[in-house]
Amino acid sequence: MLRKVTELNGYSLLATDGELGKVKDVFFDDEKWTIRYLVVETGSWLNSRQVLISPYSIAQVNAADESIAVRLTQEQVKNSPDIDTHQPISRQMEGDYSRYYGLGSYWLGPELWGAGALPILGAAQVEGMGHVPNRAEELLEAASDNPEDYHLRSADNVKGYHIRGTDDEIGHVQDMLFDDENWAMRYFVVDTRNWWPGGRKVLIATHWIDRLDWADSLVYVNLTQDQIRNSPELDPDQPLDVAAETRLHQHYDKRIYWE
Repeated sequence: MLRKVTELNGYSLLATDGELGKVKDVFFDDEKWTIRYLVVETGSWLNSRQVLISPYSIAQVNAADESIAVRLTQEQVKNSPDIDTHQPISRQMEGDYSRYYGLGSYWLGPELWGAGALPILGAAQVEGMGHVPNRAEELLEAASDNPEDYHLRSADNVKGYHIRGTDDEIGHVQDMLFDDENWAMRYFVVDTRNWWPGGRKVLIATHWIDRLDWADSLVYVNLTQDQIRNSPELDPDQPLDVAAETRLHQHYDKRIYWE
């Protein structure tokens, strides 16, 4: 099911022995367009430190009570490597984080999560989470090959970026839609009202994006104003089902991502 990223903000993170804090933001990678970490504000129990929680650690997402259960203890999170969420996070830092928790290295392998399509750990990895495992070091060497290799981006920071088509700007990023099974970021929700009188909200698929210009806060897409203007409108009160996604891709004459 596709959900808005902003819906996660404020969700409670529940460890096996108590609450960890609230979701404040998410980090996604700009290569495979997938949410890699939840940014969690821990509150008073950990001096309001912000920590990262990977989907690898998530046991269940409960939308009814806006909570996310994780296979971690408070002590494990407390002793996790310090990562400044206000600064770019390199692969070297992710390698340290992955070593500590015994997680998979999603950037190694052809699939969305490295060797697999879902963020699933084996039983031995789950049992050893929070302890440095005796794993093959070559699986993590790639994390330190280029310490300045940055690919993680804050979804909160990207909101407001202007969308630039082939002939002009066409709106700004208001939100994002992700798949709650594999955590893939599927669409940017684009608000066009500041550009066109009577404008509306439309969707731009992440696999249509040419590049993101972080310096100028721009998203470049190979689409025209007319294509966007005449595209199917997003109905915020209706779930985006397969039929709606198919119509959207047919309008742009684009291949659907699940084909």
